[in-house]
Amino acid sequence: MTAPAAPTARKKLPIGIQNLREIREDGHYYVDKSGLAVDLVHSGKCYFLSRPRRFGKSLFLDTLKQMFEGKRSLFHGLAADERWDWSRTHPVIRISFGGGVLKDRAALDERLGELLQDNQDRLGVSCTHTSLSGRFAQLIAQAHAQTGQTAVVLVDEYDKPILDNITDSAVALEMREGLKDIYSVLKDADEHLRFVFITGVSKFSKVSLFSGLNHLKDITLDPRYSAICGYTDADVDTVFAPELPGLDREEVRRWYNGYNWLGEGVYNPFDMLLLFDRREFKPYWFETGTPTFLIKLLAQAQTFTPDIGRLVATETLLSTFDVDNIPPEALMFQAGYLTIDHVWRIPGRMEVTLKYPNLEVQASLNDSLLQYLVGNPSIPGPHIGRLYRLLQAQDFEGLRTLFQAFFASIPHDWYRSNPMAQFEGYWASIFYSHFAALGLDIRLEDTTNKGRIDMAVLFNGQVFVFEFKVVELVPEGRALQQIKDMRYADKYRARGEPIHLVGVEFSKNDRNIVGFEVETG
Repeated sequence: MTAPAAPTARKKLPIGIQNLREIREDGHYYVDKSGLAVDLVHSGKCYFLSRPRRFGKSLFLDTLKQMFEGKRSLFHGLAADERWDWSRTHPVIRISFGGGVLKDRAALDERLGELLQDNQDRLGVSCTHTSLSGRFAQLIAQAHAQTGQTAVVLVDEYDKPILDNITDSAVALEMREGLKDIYSVLKDADEHLRFVFITGVSKFSKVSLFSGLNHLKDITLDPRYSAICGYTDADVDTVFAPELPGLDREEVRRWYNGYNWLGEGVYNPFDMLLLFDRREFKPYWFETGTPTFLIKLLAQAQTFTPDIGRLVATETLLSTFDVDNIPPEALMFQAGYLTIDHVWRIPGRMEVTLKYPNLEVQASLNDSLLQYLVGNPSIPGPHIGRLYRLLQAQDFEGLRTLFQAFFASIPHDWYRSNPMAQFEGYWASIFYSHFAALGLDIRLEDTTNKGRIDMAVLFNGQVFVFEFKVVELVPEGRALQQIKDMRYADKYRARGEPIHLVGVEFSKNDRNIVGFEVETG
């Protein structure tokens, strides 16, 4: 009889560590991406990758650095160990804007000067040119001349100086021009370069930031590299197997899995490491950077919040991003608040349907949207918790009272000063975002117009079917009767669960709910 395999020993969690040497030498868990790094080097020369913040981009760049510098001891047992030519090394120039916030062009130029000097000192070369672009070009050429091997340039968080100033377009444009001056050096330095890899959160158009770099290969939506950052299901089940006991595996998927770039889906590494450490489901990633600018952008565009989790966009739109042209769909996708659900292709064109990647993003983003929609961050919190308890108890009178109290708590000045409150979908957006902030299973039907929407909530063995109406827009109709006439509940009959039909009627004049009818069948 074969003895059961001994459980794998637990290792250190590499929380916040972006250095391959420390991870490998100090006994941390490591998800091997070195095989993908070898594939990239063998198949091309200049690459660009966009991924959300805290997704492992910096660690991947450090992996490339250690490979090109010939640090084979760090790769023992990894995919690159037997596939990489360790006999040849290359000088590596590493530029990162990850640390600190640069507030103006002068600060950017100073930081660039420091980064170039750091690389000069590390590589042991001296540059005499005074302009930043001239020094960068000279650094690349001298690194090649001194070692006899072409140079490698790795740029991390290439767009951070722009994104840190995105609410001030004048400063953001200055940052863009300063960075463009530096990145343009790479085109003329081609003969001195072995490999270039540029990463960031956003994909600014090549015309605005990478002018002339036509050979820069964008692998953001290349299915082969969908899992180049992040943890796959297999990674979680194998590498982190010792951490899984005591955690609901399906709940782990619901909370943190689901990011996809046309290939294999992945988990957010930051979330997973914090989950394994604290053993509690929380929005760890979302809380590290509340998207204030995104929330304002969505509100200014009068975005109907139920539509956010089912947006349709072209591949071109997802790649369109610049200081003076920021489509909300592109920003949400690139920043990690939406991901690809499915793809529709015709010759020469691709359309993608976007969705929330997981429960963390759906709940947290809608919570933030609610705070903005009502003009007071302190209002939604108590109501959301109360909503959950009322749904559990199927207390419909309590639901009516809850939402009436919620709308009544919104200051009158907010309605007068904020154009979002005049938007036809404002009322239904607030109602929907309450349920979405709880992370409930919400099914949305086709929207008939922006003043009414069908919403089904599947919760606790019950089905709740909602219809919303704004009485000033459709005074002749009752919301509950609309549900019955259109037979919205029919698709849920096969579940064999109690179905509650809820008609909710809003008044723009009264700024509150004026009708709330329920029928259970």
